[in-house]
Amino acid sequence: MVMDKLGSSLRDTLKKIARANRIDEKTISEVVKDIQRALLSADVNVKLVMQLSNRIKERASKEELTGRLGPREHIINIVYQELVAILGRPANVPLKGQTILMVGLQGSGKTTTSVKLARFFQKKGLKSAVVCADTYRPGAYDQLLQLCDKIGVAFYGEKDNSDAVEITRRGIVDMKRHDVIVVDTAGRHALESDLIREMELINEIAKAEQRLLVLDAAIGQQASEQAKAFNEAVGITGVVITKLDGTAKGGGALSAVADVGTSIAFIGTGETIDDLEKFEPDRFISRLLGMGDLKSLVEMMEEEPPIQEEDVEAMLKGKFTLKDMYKQMEAINKMGPIQKVMQMLPLGSFGVDLPDGALQSTKDTLTRFKYIMDSMTDEEMEDPHIIRSSRIRRISRGAGVPTEGVRELLKYHKLMQRAMKGVRNQKEMQKFLRKQGLK
Repeated sequence: MVMDKLGSSLRDTLKKIARANRIDEKTISEVVKDIQRALLSADVNVKLVMQLSNRIKERASKEELTGRLGPREHIINIVYQELVAILGRPANVPLKGQTILMVGLQGSGKTTTSVKLARFFQKKGLKSAVVCADTYRPGAYDQLLQLCDKIGVAFYGEKDNSDAVEITRRGIVDMKRHDVIVVDTAGRHALESDLIREMELINEIAKAEQRLLVLDAAIGQQASEQAKAFNEAVGITGVVITKLDGTAKGGGALSAVADVGTSIAFIGTGETIDDLEKFEPDRFISRLLGMGDLKSLVEMMEEEPPIQEEDVEAMLKGKFTLKDMYKQMEAINKMGPIQKVMQMLPLGSFGVDLPDGALQSTKDTLTRFKYIMDSMTDEEMEDPHIIRSSRIRRISRGAGVPTEGVRELLKYHKLMQRAMKGVRNQKEMQKFLRKQGLK
C-alpha cells in the first residue's frame, strides 16, 4: 500500500487519542511527539513538521468544541486538517484538450508515467497521444511504442532520429487531431546544460499548457532542489510523484515541492498502467489515516461497465448464479489489486485491523475460484445445484485443485446467494450478519 509504514504509525496515534481517558495538555504533547516521529521517519521536511506540531498544539489549546464533536473527535479532526494543509492545494490539470510536457531525472519513471497519464485521460473519454522526444535512452522508443499499443493510445516517434526538437515539432503536427498530447522528454540531471537547453527548445515548440515534473518518491528532500532547477528552465505547473507504493520515504517528495511554489498533480500508486491518481490531499490523508476514500472507490467503479438493472433485480430475488459471482470477481480484478480497493474502505475508522497476509489470502482465494469456474460448463455456471460428486471430481481435475476447493467455492456461492435474498429485508440482513459474526 502507499506509504503503509507512515499510515500505520499515524493510525496508531489516532487510536491513542481515541482510547485516552482524558484529553489534556500531556496527552496532546504525547500525540504531537508521535506524529513528529512518524513524519520525520517518512522524510517530511523538518520545518514543515515543526509548523504542523505548533499548529496542532495551538488549535488544541484554543479552539472550543463545536457541533457534536467530543474532545477526542475534535483533536482527531485537527490532526486530519493540519496534515491536509501541509500538502497544499493540488495542481490544476483540467479534463480538456491540451499538450503536456513531461520532464524529470533519469530513472524517475517518466516514460511509464507518460503512458499512464495518456491512459488517465483516455479513461475520461479524451483521445490521447504520446510523442517520444527521448533520443538518449536506448529502448525508450520501443518501450513507449509497446505500452501505447497495449492500451490503444496513439504514438509518434522517429527511431533513427536523434533530433528531439524536430521530432517534437513533427509529432505535435501529426497528432493535432488528438485531444491530449503527452510529450515524453529525455531524463536529465539538473546540471547538464545542453540537455536543459534542449528541454527549453522542446517547450517552446510544444507550447505545452502543462509542464509536469516527474519525481521518484525515494528522492526525499532533494526533490526541492531538483524542482527549483526544472522550474527555472520551463516553469513547472505541477509535479507527479512516482513509486509511492515502494518507499517509506515519500514524505520528502510530497512536502518539499511546496518550497518551489508548485503543487502535486498526480501520484503513482503501483506498477500497472492504471495506477495513476489525480492528487487530492484530503483523500490522500483520509486513506493514510484509515478513514477510507469512498469517493475514489466510487469513481473506480464508475469506470467499469455498469451492472444491468434487470440483473440486480434477479439477484435480489435469489437468482444469483455462479456467472453472476464470476462477473463480480472480474469487476474487482479490473478495479486493481485488492490491497488498493481495501485501502479505500474506512476500516481504520471502525477500529478494524486486517491481520498480516489477510489481503493476499483473499486475493489468492478469488483467483482460485476463477480457475475453478473456468473449468465448469455453462449449465453448471447457471445452475450450481446440479454439481454433485462426479462433476466435482471432473472440475477439480480441470482446475488443478483438490475437490475440497470446489466444495469451498460452492459453499461460498450459497452464502452469497443467501446474502442477496437477505438484502430485500432489513431484519433478515441483520440476522445474516449476526450469524457471520459481523454484527
